[in-house]
Amino acid sequence: MNEQSETQRPEKCSGCGIKLQTEHKDQPGYLPKVALERDPVICQRCFRIKNYNEASSVSVNQDEFLRLLSGVGEKNALVIHIVDIFDFEGSLISGLQRFVGNNPVILAVNKCDLLPKVTNWNKLRNWMQQRCKEEGLRTAEIVLCSAKRNQGFDRLLEAVTELRGQRDVYVVGATNVGKSTLINRLISDYSDLEQELTTSRYPGTTLDTVKIPLDDGHYIIDTPGIVYPWRYSELVERQDLDAVMPANPLKPTVYQLNEGQTLFFGGLGRFDFVQGPHQSFTCFISGTLKIHRTKLERADSLYQDHRGEMLSPPGSDRMDKLPPWQRHEFRINRGSRADLYISGLGWIKVNGTEGAVVAIHVPRGVKVLTRPSMI
Repeated sequence: MNEQSETQRPEKCSGCGIKLQTEHKDQPGYLPKVALERDPVICQRCFRIKNYNEASSVSVNQDEFLRLLSGVGEKNALVIHIVDIFDFEGSLISGLQRFVGNNPVILAVNKCDLLPKVTNWNKLRNWMQQRCKEEGLRTAEIVLCSAKRNQGFDRLLEAVTELRGQRDVYVVGATNVGKSTLINRLISDYSDLEQELTTSRYPGTTLDTVKIPLDDGHYIIDTPGIVYPWRYSELVERQDLDAVMPANPLKPTVYQLNEGQTLFFGGLGRFDFVQGPHQSFTCFISGTLKIHRTKLERADSLYQDHRGEMLSPPGSDRMDKLPPWQRHEFRINRGSRADLYISGLGWIKVNGTEGAVVAIHVPRGVKVLTRPSMI
């Protein structure tokens, strides 16, 4: 009898069509073993949407995600792209425009509560518009918000109402940008889920894309979060995440440096002021990550002697799980206002206008770049 019931167990979720599995909670198709006895058998994500009006995050890599999006340009759709203000370039989906076609895109910029209260929000919005333009992404609206503090969501819902018309709404974003919080808010504002959840996977894929019915016969389409390997949030062990991802507003720290001085960010990264006149640099990183100043000539030996201890996180037991460090050198031109951005770790603002040669050392693969100053 047991053997027979084993063979009759469905392989796919009757909600979204994903292949079911009971091993990995954070991956598509997960359900607890006891849930296999339910009728109908649905994955945990569909179960949570159906019973609690609540979506949870699952993730895929970029190639899978872009395959999933390949038909959106032919559809009449509204796309909400959620990015993380703290990791703007690291969480922006490059190449999104060619998949969405002429459909409008709302850029929802989350975690704005992390920035100083004195931030000029209009200038920030213009800065983002310029960055999106450089990435080839056209935005119909940029909304600054905070899922944690529930700020800006009313404006986001207004923008959705203005732009949606007779369209389905696709929500896209990288992992850890606050996508689930937004989806849950959209569900509570636009959907009556007392009806049976009529989800279906996107045609031609086995990805966990959930279609959440709206009251007017259209859908919110919840896509998996994309894993971008160049972000610190994907690299570090779970116990070091808090040190990397700030939970509270950033308290920018200003350092007056002479050439030949170095700053260590725990054991996760290093900034060298290689050449240039005495000037100041402002560090926008999580307040839980200690910064150590030393001389450039001593930096290599300090790192070898104190990595995993004074220079931590990560601790010595986790240090070797990160890729070896790679050095990136940048020349900051005279008169330019520049940030040195490290994906998922924050950024260093160059305050001087005399020019400088600097270097960043981070684990191989982490995205590092210069950009016009955000603030």
